[in-house]
Amino acid sequence: MDNPIAVRSRSRREFLTRSVPTGALCAFVAGSVASAEEKSSPSAEPAAGASAGVSEQTAPKLEQMLHRYADVVVKVGLNLRAGQRLLIVAPLETAPLVRQVTISAYRAGARLVDAVWGDQQMNLLRFQHAPRDSFREFPDWPAKATLEYLDRGDAFLHIMAEDPDLLSGQDPQLVAASAQAMMEKLGPVIDRMARNSTNWLVIGAAVEGWAAKVFPHLVPAQRQMCLWDAIFQVCRLNNPEPVSAWRDHLAELQARCDYLDRRHYAGLKYAAPGTDLTVGLPDGHVWRNARVTTGNGIACVLNMPTEEVFTLPHKDRAEGVVRASKPLSYQGMMIENFAFRLSQGRVVEVTASKGKELLQNLIAHVEGASRLGEVALVPNSSPVSQSGVLFYNALIDENAASHIALGFAPKFTLRGGETMSSEEFAAAGGNQSDEHVDFMVGSDRMAVDGVLANGIAEPIMRDGEWSFRV
Repeated sequence: MDNPIAVRSRSRREFLTRSVPTGALCAFVAGSVASAEEKSSPSAEPAAGASAGVSEQTAPKLEQMLHRYADVVVKVGLNLRAGQRLLIVAPLETAPLVRQVTISAYRAGARLVDAVWGDQQMNLLRFQHAPRDSFREFPDWPAKATLEYLDRGDAFLHIMAEDPDLLSGQDPQLVAASAQAMMEKLGPVIDRMARNSTNWLVIGAAVEGWAAKVFPHLVPAQRQMCLWDAIFQVCRLNNPEPVSAWRDHLAELQARCDYLDRRHYAGLKYAAPGTDLTVGLPDGHVWRNARVTTGNGIACVLNMPTEEVFTLPHKDRAEGVVRASKPLSYQGMMIENFAFRLSQGRVVEVTASKGKELLQNLIAHVEGASRLGEVALVPNSSPVSQSGVLFYNALIDENAASHIALGFAPKFTLRGGETMSSEEFAAAGGNQSDEHVDFMVGSDRMAVDGVLANGIAEPIMRDGEWSFRV
């Protein structure tokens, strides 16, 4: 598909006003940076303590917004309790946000906040220089460190800030092998998270590599600030009372779930250009949103932003074709213009203009990755969709459109699933895998019907919007 950013006017001023409307930080940058020639130079250094790409003028405003972000993360997302410890996994470049979260966490009563840092450039260097037979190796310590926290009932925060083009040009088979090795070692962590054993959250943070992909026509001095501003908008942080706004939003999502649960649909039918798909729903499926009550009794939000309601597809009951409505960034590589044909729940054909081999390797070599693990509904009017920004990040982009996931199914989407054995969950229709890959299928041309047990279909969504009120 065409990149909706690239086809817009390349005028800097028009681009800013159209792609990031009313953005406080982005507008501040646009007003204070007259042009690349006037205000930036190759040798310019960021202000002390500021992130790369953040000017001395914008740093105070950014710090204020990061403080708001951190408060929402701690008070609503994690709902951190006094006495809990918190483990943060984050890229090095996101240190300013990590520090703000740390402050908010200690103010909320955390006993200990610790961080495990990652470096995307080290990952790239591995693909450039490491022995070609070494990519099925992954250390044990990341899983052990994370499990130490999860098994204690402590909180876990993952900050995503991936450069979508990081591994462009690298061998797709090595990328797939590396991803599989990582997911196999992290299997116990994935299982705890799928069971929601404790409060955890995934959020995004702006870094230069990602910002350059999202805003390629802006000068470097503006890109990262504009990405921050877009993240703040879709996370409702421009609201005067963001914590209250989040609580109201989560209440509406729960009301959607309650309605769908009362209908007891046996399946869903998707219709859109390139899509004609029927997905069966197992007996006992439960509609969920990202706010869940975990095994330690804490209600947390699994990801921010969130606009979805989702449930469990039956792993053996998907028939038809489905076309992605947005590109997918997967393991540092882009997959574009792709579609799947499914029969008896399994992907039997893959097409793509870019990244086809990566998808084929995923489906062929990762157990359970050829079957569905999640179906999610998102209105086209969501803040992410209305921002007009393609983020190239599934965490955010999935909240712009209804989406489907290949791979593992969260056990909490089946009544009693958290206490089921793997065999019991599979027998009930739940898919199991070391992978979970969301891809967007919704648009303003999407129609979704709920199919009752008697075969009667009734509208759930039309033109990408809800067909029922709550």
